[in-house]
Amino acid sequence: MNNAPIGIFDSGLGGLTILKALRRTLPHEKLIYFGDTANVPYGSKSKQTVTQFSLDIARFLEQKGVKLIIVACNTASALALHTLKKQISVPVLGVIEPGAAKAAATTRNGRIAVLGTEATVKSGAYRQQILHKRPQTHVLQVPCPLFVPLVEEGWAKKPLSELAAREYLKPVLKNGADTVILGCTHYPVLKPVIARVLGKQVRLVDSADTLAQEVKQFLSSRQQQAGGKGSLAIYASDAPERFKRLAKHILGTQLSTVRLKKLNA
Repeated sequence: MNNAPIGIFDSGLGGLTILKALRRTLPHEKLIYFGDTANVPYGSKSKQTVTQFSLDIARFLEQKGVKLIIVACNTASALALHTLKKQISVPVLGVIEPGAAKAAATTRNGRIAVLGTEATVKSGAYRQQILHKRPQTHVLQVPCPLFVPLVEEGWAKKPLSELAAREYLKPVLKNGADTVILGCTHYPVLKPVIARVLGKQVRLVDSADTLAQEVKQFLSSRQQQAGGKGSLAIYASDAPERFKRLAKHILGTQLSTVRLKKLNA
């Protein structure tokens, strides 16, 4: 299994922040990324729907012979991870636990805010993991539903993004949290805007680098790290050319090919 690929999936473009960290940390691995652009955003959908989308994608990645699946979507990690681990034959890792652990270790005043989709916030997954690591922590959860479509539209640097951030982050500033989790893989694209609104005294946590290190340790413990030259294959469930165009803003490089793969097709 050493040279088998790693599968990564997200509701759309956001998981490319995880992909970028994995390529930097594990340059010899073969990576297969699936962006479910036909169904983005996941954050306003039901647990049943998100779980079904996640299972369909994971089974597609299974068919590609992956050795590990990374759920690079916080909403899917919150709602579908337990089911995926039971029904998928290869190991499955989510993004919530690494991010929660990093935030619990980072906070100085014991006040952490979680920015997430409506579904992630409603699940309470981050709060549960943070309190497990650091029981006395005060956790504020803030749904930010407009952030995903703003990123998917390529509007991260437009004034509308800052207007949305200033509105969503009012309770965070009032609360006095010194650590803020970017609880959706799309949100790091908005990190400059969020940091500007919150100020230098607030530390932002995104799970990309933390998760990449966890994947490295996981593969090393199973003696499954690849050698040789790494590779990348990307699939989107809709509008692959648009995905390719917008991905450049996150990855910093132009993708050569994005293949169309419709779910259940």
